[in-house]
Amino acid sequence: MTKLATETSGNVTPLRIADAARLTRHVFVRDLRLDAHIGVHRHEEGRAQPIIVNVDLTVTEGEETLNDSLANVVCYERVVNNIKDLVAQGHVRLVETLAESIAEDCFTDERVLAARVRIEKLDAIEEAHSVGIEIERLRPLPQN
Repeated sequence: MTKLATETSGNVTPLRIADAARLTRHVFVRDLRLDAHIGVHRHEEGRAQPIIVNVDLTVTEGEETLNDSLANVVCYERVVNNIKDLVAQGHVRLVETLAESIAEDCFTDERVLAARVRIEKLDAIEEAHSVGIEIERLRPLPQN
């Protein structure tokens, strides 16, 4: 598998997700705002707080024709509904844990090659618009 991002003079080059040469497309979710039970601090327990979730997926186009059929694509509505289900499962202490769960869920579709997940907590630090994390995961190589 090719390296999806490279470092250039101390900065990270943006991920090239849609790529005609690699026959990949980009499926994304932007600024999904949800109320989540998340956090390690006592004042975060028992109450929901707003988060924003962004997801970028590198998806193989495959050989089949689209035929204007939802079955032939990775459905962003399914991705959103699965994120909502994960958030609804109950309190999660770390945003990292939630991000890993979201990425892992995206890989249940065999066409997903890479997943980048960004989660922002909007009310965690009063002086900041948001704080959070971003992860990027690649489809695990098959075990032989």
